[in-house]
Amino acid sequence: MAKLRAKQSKSRGFGYPAFWARTTWISRLLTPLSWLYRACVTVRLSWYHRGWLKSVRLPLPVIVVGNISVGGTGKSPLVLWLAARLRAAGYQPGIVSRGYKGKAKKPRAVHAGSDAIECGDEPVLLARDSGCPVWIGKDRAAAAQALLEANPACNVIIGDDGLQHYRLVRDVEIAVVDGTRGHGNGKLLPAGPLREPVARLDSVDAVVVRGLAPDALMNTLRAAFTMTLEPAKLRNLHETNRTLAFKSLKDKRVHAVAGIGHPQQFFDSLTQLGIAHVPHAYADHHKFKSADITFENCDAVVMTEKDAVKCECFATNDHWALQTEARIHKSLLQRVVDRMKNPAPH
Repeated sequence: MAKLRAKQSKSRGFGYPAFWARTTWISRLLTPLSWLYRACVTVRLSWYHRGWLKSVRLPLPVIVVGNISVGGTGKSPLVLWLAARLRAAGYQPGIVSRGYKGKAKKPRAVHAGSDAIECGDEPVLLARDSGCPVWIGKDRAAAAQALLEANPACNVIIGDDGLQHYRLVRDVEIAVVDGTRGHGNGKLLPAGPLREPVARLDSVDAVVVRGLAPDALMNTLRAAFTMTLEPAKLRNLHETNRTLAFKSLKDKRVHAVAGIGHPQQFFDSLTQLGIAHVPHAYADHHKFKSADITFENCDAVVMTEKDAVKCECFATNDHWALQTEARIHKSLLQRVVDRMKNPAPH
């Protein structure tokens, strides 16, 4: 166990570049490029406002969930939470996503059994866990229109990771912020992790902060809600109806695999559950092969749900996915519904 813990500590720091977290000579060197990037962002947005770039308004409310920074912040768990709460409230939501890293070029439906390599890992996860129709497409407006043609009963659209996709007119904007990383060094790409300036958060309808965040960050955000991801159970990848108690992995030889934006958060959650492990961090949306999740002297391999959808086809009885549940105050749903009925201009 001591060796496992020693190896685990070596994975810290994996993720986006260290100079994105604080100002360094590298970020200073890249700052002129970030000014150029910001100018492009500003010009593009102004073209949409002037009508020089065409946007599409759908005949039903559109809720966009996204972020202003690069890397995983917890958008997919929030989309699943929102879809479940809207369904419970009597709505029939549909979900559109770009299908990032997938091979599909044109709008298409995604189902629980769809190929994650073809459609992207997050859309397959959303299709499997939401119970909603899910469509993908680089042009999310076209994907949403196709979804509506195939599912005419749908009466609200949730856009996954579409905050900067201004072609699709939205009625509600929700931005997700990682409470641990915050805004990094506060610089735009490539000097920092930001896609848009921090001031962009002032214009959204709600900001959802994942995890515990310092007061210095929370005090800068208006309409902020906190979100925690609570571990629920371990699900076997080979026998999907089989589950395992967390305590069953105590004193076992466990390897943990994560190909997400912030893998250390996943490894930390296992540590908090008392599961000692050897961590294996891969790039976000990594295309897994059998060799990537096969280890010697191993009793169990634990991975995220997003990674599991790409590994189920070659997994064994020793492979498990950690299922989590988002916890957010119900007042967020009320705010979303109110904005759907009385949208502010975006």
